[in-house]
This record gives sequence, structure tokens and C-alpha cells, in this order.
Amino acid sequence: MAVMAFEHVPVMRDEIVQLLKSVPTGIYVDATLGGAGHATALLDEREDMSLIGIDQDPAARAAATGRLARFGHRATVVAGRFDKISDIVASCEPSAPVTGVLFDLGVSSPQFDDGDRGFSYRFDAPLDMRMNPDAPLTAADIVNSWSHQDLTRLLRGGADERFASRIAARLIERRPITSTMQLSEIVVDAIPAATRRTGGHPAKRTFQALRIAVNDELEQLPNTLQDAVDLLEPLGRGAVLSYHSGEDRLVKAAITLAESGGCECPSRLPCGCGAIRKVRPVTPKMRRASQEEQERNPRSSSAMLRCFERLEADTVAI
Repeated sequence: MAVMAFEHVPVMRDEIVQLLKSVPTGIYVDATLGGAGHATALLDEREDMSLIGIDQDPAARAAATGRLARFGHRATVVAGRFDKISDIVASCEPSAPVTGVLFDLGVSSPQFDDGDRGFSYRFDAPLDMRMNPDAPLTAADIVNSWSHQDLTRLLRGGADERFASRIAARLIERRPITSTMQLSEIVVDAIPAATRRTGGHPAKRTFQALRIAVNDELEQLPNTLQDAVDLLEPLGRGAVLSYHSGEDRLVKAAITLAESGGCECPSRLPCGCGAIRKVRPVTPKMRRASQEEQERNPRSSSAMLRCFERLEADTVAI
């Protein structure tokens, strides 16, 4: 795929740069590199920083490699999943400490807009949805083989779909399902007519839940964020962009765990369990894209940004 075919507008780019530009000199790790929109902005802002970019999508890596070429040895692009962040960084043998980590979760615009990838209900295509085209599991495998119970759990947990059971039953009735258009029509038919008229495309949540399951996005996230915390040097920062409530809940919980050390002692008493605090939240509340950006880039409207900073020294919770 040509580099220019992978055009992606980085969500909340200016906010990301503002949050990460003050970190100590070292290395940024962009764990979801995409087309390198955030990465190029970060390297432009800080000439004393270098970057390791990770992505499992070969089209994204090709685009990112082209855009980062002007930074020379300051930018390294690596094939892989973000849950391997610690191993990937170690394999790169960095000569400087990791002081910034970025996760931009979800699917990029080029992945949605490439009809052949099967991410979107706007195009008729095979049911794929793999970010890594070599991964074994596809969306077709899920809708054609999972049980009613498993499909219902997936739709509720991965997308907060209120009609999960109805959709799961209809999917099983209509097997085999082979295309995005067929899937979209089945989901639309399963949802009550009154509901179909509000809240965006009726199949949006089902497609989201399937994409998350195919790419194992939620299962790997909590441990990955803890790995990112452990990678960071003192005063280093991590920023995470998520795009639906399930992702954001996991991100918030991971930051809270690193902040508290998992202490469960009564709040009115000093900590007696020896829990170790590692971070402080830089953004105590989740941030949203500005109204101007949402109007300019509608896909930023669901973005939720959280940021944390590694403490100068790990401390016992109090």
C-alpha cells in the first residue's frame, strides 16, 4: 500500500504535544504509531528526543517510515503489538531512558476507509477486521462460530450494546455471514425500529465489539499500561487516547492502580500494607477534544485523553 494512501489526522495532537513536551530528555515510545501524526509532532517539538514507534499494521508502518525518514536515526519503526512494548524497547537497545509513552487506541481513519479491511459498515467487504493481516482470528470466525452466550457477552462488554442478546440470536439464525454489508443488515434488522432512528448507525456498536475481539484490544490493555509505567524514568509521562467507555474504564483503573499501589487500607488510616505508589495523574479528569477539533475531525468526538507522570521516586502509599 502506498504511503500517501495512509492519511490519518492525529486526534488531540496539540494536547498530546503539550502534555509530553516537558519530559526529561530521552526516548518517546509511540506504542500505536499509525501514520506517525503524533510522532512527527513530538519530534518536531523536541529536537533532543528520539522515538520508537510500534505498529502491527504493515500499511501504517510503511506510511510512518516515510514520514519519519527526515528524522534519521532519531526515529525507529518496529513491527509488533503494543502488549509487547517492554520486549520491543529492550530489543531496540536504546541508549537513552524512556521518558514518554503514547497509546492512541482504536482504529485509524485509513483502516476505516479501506473497504477491503472489513472495519466499516460503509463498504461491502469480507468480514476481516484484523489490524495485523497475519493474525489467525477474523470477524467472520467470531460471528459464525461463537455461541449465543459468548456473542452476547462480547456485544455487552465490548460496546455496551443494549440489544446484545437479540443481535446474537439473529446472527446465529442467519449463519453463514461472510460480508460487512450482510452483517450490517442483520444487526439493523435485529434492533427495534424506534431505536434505529436515533444514535447513529445501528451497527456501529457491533462492528466496534467485533474489532476489539479480533484484535484482543481490551484483554491486553491493563497489563500493557502497567508495563508502560515500569518503562518510564522518573518524571516521564504517559498519555492514553481511548474511544469508548470500556477502554477508558480500563485506562482509568490502570492509572489509579499505579497511583495507589493497590492499597486497600481504610482511607482514614495510614497505609499498612506497604503498597507502592508509582505515578500521579497529570489530568485528574479525562479530557475531550475541543469543539473546534470535533467539527473539523468528527472522529475526534469520542476521544478521551488521560495522562500520568512517573514519580521522582516510588513511595509507600499513605
